Amino acid sequence: MSATSDVLIVGAGPAGLALAAALCDVGLRVEGATPADPTAPWPNTYGIWEDELPSPALATMFAHRWTDCVAYADGEEHRLERVYGLLDNRQLQARLLAKCERGGLRWHRQAARRIEHSAVHSTVTLGDGSVIRTRLVVDASGHTPIFVKRPPLGEIAYQAAYGVVGTFTQPPVRDGRLVLMDYRSDHLTETERRSEPPTFLYAMDFGGGCYFVEETSLAHAPAVPFDLLKARLHRRLAQHGVAVATIEHEEFCLFPMNMPVPYLDQPVLGYGGAASMVHPASGYQVGAALRNAPVVAGAVAQALDAPDAAPARIAAAGWQALWSAEKLRKHNLYLFGLQTLLSFDEARLQRFFATFFHLPPRQWGGYLSNTLSFAEVVQTMGRVFLAAPMDVRSGLMAAAFQHPAMLLRAFWQP
Repeated sequence: MSATSDVLIVGAGPAGLALAAALCDVGLRVEGATPADPTAPWPNTYGIWEDELPSPALATMFAHRWTDCVAYADGEEHRLERVYGLLDNRQLQARLLAKCERGGLRWHRQAARRIEHSAVHSTVTLGDGSVIRTRLVVDASGHTPIFVKRPPLGEIAYQAAYGVVGTFTQPPVRDGRLVLMDYRSDHLTETERRSEPPTFLYAMDFGGGCYFVEETSLAHAPAVPFDLLKARLHRRLAQHGVAVATIEHEEFCLFPMNMPVPYLDQPVLGYGGAASMVHPASGYQVGAALRNAPVVAGAVAQALDAPDAAPARIAAAGWQALWSAEKLRKHNLYLFGLQTLLSFDEARLQRFFATFFHLPPRQWGGYLSNTLSFAEVVQTMGRVFLAAPMDVRSGLMAAAFQHPAMLLRAFWQP
């Protein structure tokens, strides 16, 4: 029996919708499978630097935009000379859904349960027993994917955050300001600073007396509990005479930072969390999903031009676009950097970020956005090493001796 579609997308989150829309843009027949309503609001907030957007037109998708952006580390305020925006989830979601609708995408409101592959198509059985035959399955079901297979998991580090959107007895941040990281910790005891996981404040002024404040753990294994993050946030605010007056929305974020890259020879293509696209340096993913979607869609469309191409061959084209040798080498460098920061206590971490944000914006910005070449990432890491205080340097050298395999994979990736 012939396939009913070119591509079946499993999942309808930001990453899945971004790729579904891009596949429709290149004229492919696309279907979607998700037990949830594809139009249901996304629960989390998504920030992004303006220069990360794949097209200037997407800047109109910002609910808020800041030019006054700062970070605090090691007793310094660091001015971040970039423009930061908060995506308007409803507007971006509606834009992507409209592209899908124009492309004729049909949604199946069912969970995908089983998959089988033949020489020319894949067959997916849904929760109600119905069957979809397609030439390629894209698994965009999140960090614990339904079909995508990965190497065995090692120790997984999680970024965790607890946040509040609301009003406060006093402004928690300066009017019109975005605080990317505030590692100041005078609200903690000396024992807490030495023995407990470091956390920072991520905060922004929404205007009209409304603010978003979030206590964040960059990465920790095991994950920092939400109760601890919530308590720290309120203690941090209280240290400056600030209390929450009204709560419009509470946010609980938890996602893995160092999931293994999936097997790249499997007949299912992953995207988003299912493809381990979370950036190990920042925890961001949506910007990468938006930037990569047209590239991956183009590669898939080209592979589909061969009428007898097997699912594995089509998936391989998508995996190559997503995880080229260059990108894998960079990813391993980033994983090494993350592993190094996991070993730093609060004081050393502050000194690291103070050094990092003294770099030119193109270097620290490109590092956090994952837009540098492999050679530029190496150069940025080397520049931090040379400029850092001795205890940070010793920590970086110790990590190299403790985790040589990560560096070997970065520099000798086949």
